[in-house]
Amino acid sequence: MAEVDIPSNAATLLPSDHSTTSPAPDPQTALTNIQPNEVAASNEETTLEPATKKTKIIRRKRRPARPQVDPSTLKSEPPPQTGTIFNIWYNKWSGGDREDSYLSKTHAVNRCNIATDSGYTRADKVPGSYFCLFFARGVCPKGHECQYLHRLPTIHDIFNPNVDCFGRDKHSDYRDDMGGVGTFMRQNRTLYVGRIHVTDDIEEVVARHFQEWGNVDRIRVLTARGVAFVTYTNEANSQFAKEAMAHQSLDHDEILNLRWATVDPNPLAQKREAARIEEQAAEAVRRALPADFVAELEGRETPDMKRRRLAESGFGLQGYEAPDEVWYSRSKQLEQEDKAARGEIEAPAKRFLLENGGTSTTGTANGHTAQQQGALIGEKEEEGGIFSSATLTALKAHDTNGSTRPKQAAPASSSGPLVGYDSDDSD
Repeated sequence: MAEVDIPSNAATLLPSDHSTTSPAPDPQTALTNIQPNEVAASNEETTLEPATKKTKIIRRKRRPARPQVDPSTLKSEPPPQTGTIFNIWYNKWSGGDREDSYLSKTHAVNRCNIATDSGYTRADKVPGSYFCLFFARGVCPKGHECQYLHRLPTIHDIFNPNVDCFGRDKHSDYRDDMGGVGTFMRQNRTLYVGRIHVTDDIEEVVARHFQEWGNVDRIRVLTARGVAFVTYTNEANSQFAKEAMAHQSLDHDEILNLRWATVDPNPLAQKREAARIEEQAAEAVRRALPADFVAELEGRETPDMKRRRLAESGFGLQGYEAPDEVWYSRSKQLEQEDKAARGEIEAPAKRFLLENGGTSTTGTANGHTAQQQGALIGEKEEEGGIFSSATLTALKAHDTNGSTRPKQAAPASSSGPLVGYDSDDSD
């Protein structure tokens, strides 16, 4: 059988589905030739993969407090002499009520910078911690290892009135120079700032420097005397600012003299302080009383609250509103029911001398009961005796309580003209 040679290009000549090429589709009719299954697949892809919006959460870690000075530069030196006797227990001088004039005019070593020095310390984990005195002065070398707070006081930092924000004990009165910790007899929020270099913009300069330590209520500058009075909203901020700005400078080379301010003799200032204290007391009362009752007192009662109050005060009677006496007795009754529900027992009422008591064992032992004593006294009253009714009532209560005196033996009768005489004062 003879072999036939097939040329290499014969495959292109044979009719086949795989070898034939289809013409290029028309761009105008390309969209109309899409199959239905392809349209459904594209719709599923769009529904299954929606566009998700990703938000990036930035969590900033709390910054640790940094050391304000190098610990190696600290020198252990005894404190300068400001008194007559050195107290080794408190490591300070005592007996002197005024600071040395030289020390008061010496510039501070460093100044606290709240923006860079503040941060968390070990004291943040302990509730009720005090603030670092050396941090306020700008010389704390411990940083985040400090046992005290390295930040500014806030209105939520509440301390005992007998101590300041640094934990130092207050005294019963101010020092002669109005310096030191202060007194617990008055809440002082005003600082006296002396030795100010007076300029045209001195008020803005004082406000700029003292606003670093808390919210300032008001500032008053006496340019003729070169002094200023700075009042803070919070007492703890004034205590912090007094230590932070002591022996510091403003925009010039002056050395400030900070003291506690005395009571302002201005009647307007006294009236303003009295109004502030009343507002604090009112706020404390608002927190202690229910919200509905406070709204009723202040005239902020809504119509629904008023209808509910009238319904409760009417005790089921339409158009009736109970007076204050009824409300008072009702509140007492509710308090007693509440105490009984909690198992609290009140002490029994104290019996007075003229109140009737129970039958005593002593009176029974002597052969007299309360009924017999009352009958005897009633007979004496009917006979018109010499004792008054009040005396007879006291005797009745005295005999009933069992405190009768033992009877004395009757003296022997004498045969003379004088009869036997005895007195209660003979014993």
